[in-house]
Amino acid sequence: MADTDTRLGAVAAEATADDELSYRSQETWNNLHVLEKTESRNNGHSRIHSHIWSRSGSRSQNRSQNRRRGASRASGVTHASDDTDPLEPLELAWSPGYENASPGFDHIDEEYDRGAIAHVRTTTSIGSSASRPPDFEVIFEENDPINPRCWPRWYRGWVIFCISYTTWVVVFYSTSYTASIPGLMEQFHVTSTPVATLGVTSYLLGLATGSLVVAPLSELWGRRPVYIACMAVFTILVIPCCLATSLTEIIVVRFFGAVFGSVMVTNSAGSVVDISTEETRALVMSIWSIAPINGPVTGPVIGGFVYQYLGWRWDNWLVLILAAVATICVASAKETYGPMVLQAKAARLREETDDDRWWTRYDMKLSKLQLLKINLVRPFVLSFTEPILWFFNLWISLIYGILYLCFVAYPIVFSQHRGWGPGVSGLAFVGIGIGSMIAICAEPLWRKLINKHPKDPTTGRVPPEATARVMIIGAILVPVGQLSFSWTCLPTTIHWAIPIAFGIPFGCGNTLCFIYGSNYLAGAYGIYAASALAGNAVTRSLFGGTLPLAGPSMYARLTPQWAGTMLGLLELLMVPIPIIFYKYGERIRAKSPVIRQMREDAEKNEQRLAKNQRRKERQAEAALTEGLANSPPGVAVESDVEKNAGREMLPATRKG
Repeated sequence: MADTDTRLGAVAAEATADDELSYRSQETWNNLHVLEKTESRNNGHSRIHSHIWSRSGSRSQNRSQNRRRGASRASGVTHASDDTDPLEPLELAWSPGYENASPGFDHIDEEYDRGAIAHVRTTTSIGSSASRPPDFEVIFEENDPINPRCWPRWYRGWVIFCISYTTWVVVFYSTSYTASIPGLMEQFHVTSTPVATLGVTSYLLGLATGSLVVAPLSELWGRRPVYIACMAVFTILVIPCCLATSLTEIIVVRFFGAVFGSVMVTNSAGSVVDISTEETRALVMSIWSIAPINGPVTGPVIGGFVYQYLGWRWDNWLVLILAAVATICVASAKETYGPMVLQAKAARLREETDDDRWWTRYDMKLSKLQLLKINLVRPFVLSFTEPILWFFNLWISLIYGILYLCFVAYPIVFSQHRGWGPGVSGLAFVGIGIGSMIAICAEPLWRKLINKHPKDPTTGRVPPEATARVMIIGAILVPVGQLSFSWTCLPTTIHWAIPIAFGIPFGCGNTLCFIYGSNYLAGAYGIYAASALAGNAVTRSLFGGTLPLAGPSMYARLTPQWAGTMLGLLELLMVPIPIIFYKYGERIRAKSPVIRQMREDAEKNEQRLAKNQRRKERQAEAALTEGLANSPPGVAVESDVEKNAGREMLPATRKG
């Protein structure tokens, strides 16, 4: 299967290059056609076409330069952190295709790669490339009001709040359930704690399933309609849990609710990238991540008090209310996904001008079946064939699983042994939450640490291994917090604040491992970053859903001290993984079949694009010279003046 996926990458890159060459050749002939029409038009029309030609030539040259930079970035070497944004690879993986929609950004991402494999027409498609003149391509203009990055600051702030809050609700529901487990066992006469814990397992499995099946739908219909539809279904599926007559109903319904809720966990970060600029992205991502990352911690805190005073059903009624508000919030936000915004603009221009030549580069799409096939198959192919993913998936998944095991272990320590009530015992998770906040707020420190890494002489950027510096810090903090908590949680003569305080390094380390570990994978796998991250998400969800099942019996047989020690030692065994990738990551990546193939294909694409661009410029220059020579003198002079005054002027209808 490794050979199959490698060949798929090669075919994709070759197809991308061929598609680019065909497109650029068509641009040349479109320019020649414009000049021919110029000769036969009056002076007014001549001025317009002169503007169109100069604008098209300038844009195609910029597009070529940007796409060459994108080809290099896709190689897996340059797709790394830089002095402005160390998390750029992860952000681009979260929002595939959007950068292509804006002037100055033309990287080759996984969506573009997939599109080169199997193009099919959508309802907005306008024919073959022969009918797609470059001067009628719809892009985001400077300060374009429909560009999500040009929206008023207050409205972008509102969108960030809506997305962050809605994601928090979905993550909150995953752990608020743990606070109501005693009530569920009593209500439905369940004697086995692991059986009652299956509600957590089914929810995390639903998140894993949805990340492969539901989340990619935003590439077909945009983020907003998918958010609204999925959150509406998520909200409705909370009702059966509120009115459940058996534990089986809750376990099953929670799975399907998580499938639809996963769209927020998977795509919400992409929405934040959609509306943030390079200058504000780090700050915006930090603000957005506060709520989702602290969702698992706030679940037992709020859920514990609700269960204690209102009963277990109100833990679900509360989520129903929160989810309904979240659905209204996402419905109030406009579409942020660049390709969909541009397609809507192109459709409006075709209708207003009665001209079918308006088009966007996103009119060519994969079929729904092909898209689902790729999203379902490729993550598993990479996970099973890439040694880098073997170790990263094991490391991050183990940390994630132990984190969710804590939501079972903490109640055992603080409720059973210390005698705290459900609400107060939930406050024990505050230490983990504080640690997560420290990791987020210290982003400038991590940025400085990453950018101190020696630059790659070829690209001028720090390689993906630079993020391993932060990963090492996180990998050490996790077992330190776990082992310290284990030997201070009991006996009860030790003050309760001490074990809670050791949750701070545990929470900080977890957050650093998740964020910067994912960033390393995004930087290493370039155009396949989304698939690599999807495979990692599925693996860690499996660990997070199954390890808590072993918690009650393990803590009962080994005691909380020794059970926690065993988990801490497992985390300690994982510390060498980020250290090895820090020291030998470049050599390890060089031996990866997929990454090596991406580098080779990127080099070939760059050479082909450069060669074709030089040929196109010679042809266009000759055509321009001939066209100006055959035009009336007044028109030629006017064209030169216009070219010097501004090459980016647009036709009147183009501004619409």
